[in-house]
Amino acid sequence: MHFLKRPTALLTLAVLVSSPAFAREMATVTRLDSKTVELDRGDTAPVSVWISADTQIDDGDQRVMATSKDRKLKLDIPSDKRRYVILLGEDGHITVVAERALPLQQGSNFRDVGGYVTRDGKTVRWDKAFRSGAFPMLTDADYALIGQLHIGSVVDLRSIEEREVAPDLVDDRTGAMFIANDYSAKAMMAGFGKGDGENMYSGMEKMLVPQLRSLFRLLIADDGAVIYHCSAGQDRTGVTTALLYDVLGVDRETILKDYHLSTELRRPQWEMPKVDPKDYPNNPIVQIYMAASKNGEMKANPLYTPSGASYLAQFFTYLDQTYGGSEGYLKQALGMTDADIAKLREVMLR
Repeated sequence: MHFLKRPTALLTLAVLVSSPAFAREMATVTRLDSKTVELDRGDTAPVSVWISADTQIDDGDQRVMATSKDRKLKLDIPSDKRRYVILLGEDGHITVVAERALPLQQGSNFRDVGGYVTRDGKTVRWDKAFRSGAFPMLTDADYALIGQLHIGSVVDLRSIEEREVAPDLVDDRTGAMFIANDYSAKAMMAGFGKGDGENMYSGMEKMLVPQLRSLFRLLIADDGAVIYHCSAGQDRTGVTTALLYDVLGVDRETILKDYHLSTELRRPQWEMPKVDPKDYPNNPIVQIYMAASKNGEMKANPLYTPSGASYLAQFFTYLDQTYGGSEGYLKQALGMTDADIAKLREVMLR
C-alpha cells in the first residue's frame, strides 16, 4: 500500500461545515461516548478516511474506509487516545480534523486551537497550540492524554495569587518549559473597564505583554506544542486566542463563536482546588471563589455585558481604535516585525 509522507500540496475542500451552529471549519469531530466520535465533514464527495496519531498519513495509520460518500460517520476513537481524522479526496485534497475540546476527566475548557479556516482558505494547524482553564485537579488519565500532545511549553497567564492556590503541574509531569509573569490579582481586577460591566477587557492587553511576547515567540520557534491558560480559560485566554486567530486571518464571526464556546466548555469545579480560606487570608482569588460557590456549584456565566454586547466584540472595537487591529498590537506592544508575523503564519497555517 502506498502511504503519503508529508504531502507538499495540502489543498482544502471547497465545502465548509456551514450551519449557523458552526464556525468556519472544514469538518468537525464530536465525542459521543468514551469509545466513539461522530465525524461531520460537511460534504458527500468521495474520500478515504484515516485515523492517525498525528496530522500526517504514514506507516501504521489506520484506513477505516477506502471510499465514503457519507457526510456523517461514527468512528471508533477511545477518549484516552489523541487521534486525528484525515480525509483524503480522490483528487488529492486533504482535510485534517480532531476533537476541539479534549475529553479530560477533571479539566476545564481545554481545547486545540486548530481547524478553523481563514479568509484566504488556509486552515489553522492542529496540535500546535492548546488553550485551557486552570488544571490543578487533573487525573492520571488526564496527564496521560496530555502527554500525547508533545507539549514543549506552558504559558500561564494567571496572577501570583491564582498560581499560589492552584499551581500548574503539567510542566512537571511532561518536562515542558513553564513561563509566567508576576502581577497582582488586585491590580488586575482594578485595571479593566470602567466598573460598569462594559469594555471589561480594555487594558488587559497591556498587562499581558510579557506573557504574550513569550507565547508568540514560542509559537514561531515551533519547538513542541504550547499550552496557554488562565483560570477560566475564557477572558485572558479568550483575548489571547482572539489576537492569534485575528492575525492568522480567521474571520471575526468565527472568532466570536469560538470565544463563546467557553460558557458550555468550562467546568468551574475543576479550576480551583478546595481550600480553607483561612490559609489564604490575603488572597482575593480565594475569597472570590468561596463567595461564588457559597450557594452551590459554580456555573459559567455568558460572556456578555449588561447592555448585551459580547465582551470580545467590544475588545475588538477597542483594539482597532487603539492599535489599528491585532497586527498593529503585535507590532506596537510586542515588538514583532513583519518577518515575525510571516513566520507565525507559516508555522500555524496549512
